[in-house]
Amino acid sequence: MNPAPPYSSQEPSRAEVEAMAGCTVLEFGANWCGICQAAQRQIGEALAAQGPLRHLKIEDGRGRPLGRSFGIKLWPTLVMLRDGREVARVVRPAGVREIAAALARLADPPAA
Repeated sequence: MNPAPPYSSQEPSRAEVEAMAGCTVLEFGANWCGICQAAQRQIGEALAAQGPLRHLKIEDGRGRPLGRSFGIKLWPTLVMLRDGREVARVVRPAGVREIAAALARLADPPAA
């Protein structure tokens, strides 16, 4: 199995995220975070079962504007977005099922 790609220090702006069409998963964490590293297998398994999906791994921390704009406090945090709007969130996922349940919300039709 290939190791998970690292968290990127390059982050889009909040406006760029809100302008993204379709479904996106923002994963906030840090490359040195042991909890983030331990969750990678479960995150990868849940995302693979979902099919094609935009997945951005964003390095978070003090002074990182995107994470602050989403109120990120713990890592890893997965924010599921449909057309730039949050539809679900998982903080420190306990397993594949928890992530899969949040991902399923991406498929739910938007409320009118």
